[in-house]
Amino acid sequence: MRIHMLLPIVLFAAMPLAAQSAPSSLYAESFRNGETRIVEESFEAKLTPQDSAYRERIKDSRGDDRYVFSILPRVPEGDTKITSWQVRLADMHHPIYDNVLLTSPQPSDDPRNAARDALWRLEPGGFAPVPVGAKRIIKVDSFYVVLQVKAFHFTPPDSPYLDSMTVVVRFTNTDPRTPDGAQK
Repeated sequence: MRIHMLLPIVLFAAMPLAAQSAPSSLYAESFRNGETRIVEESFEAKLTPQDSAYRERIKDSRGDDRYVFSILPRVPEGDTKITSWQVRLADMHHPIYDNVLLTSPQPSDDPRNAARDALWRLEPGGFAPVPVGAKRIIKVDSFYVVLQVKAFHFTPPDSPYLDSMTVVVRFTNTDPRTPDGAQK
């Protein structure tokens, strides 16, 4: 009988711990290691099947358009519904690089690199290599792209089909992993 009374207390005490555990942060470096810096900015992309793509031009430190940032839906072949979104950063000066967020210009088959190589894929499924709520930090040239999914919703709730996703995006020239934001 005492164990029966103790269980609700233990569960109640554990609830704040579960609520406080924030999603992990994951870091990777792009295959691009240049000196380009950008005009810092932050924005929030709200995606739905009706408004499924997001595009934003990113300026370099001189104020010139340099990159095209985009979030595009992923629809499995033979289907019409969105199961995830993918983030891209294309270099306007070098069109051969359609996504400089990749850690290598060639995909890796090494399972040890699965999470690092998938930071640009926003997949909320249970088998995704990166937890959907994780903060993703990718260093490109001499700046950082920070991505974090703040909300997503499936319709119906038990399906793999998304009807919305909100992504917070930040471009910064300082390392967001350091407490003072100092450049590393």
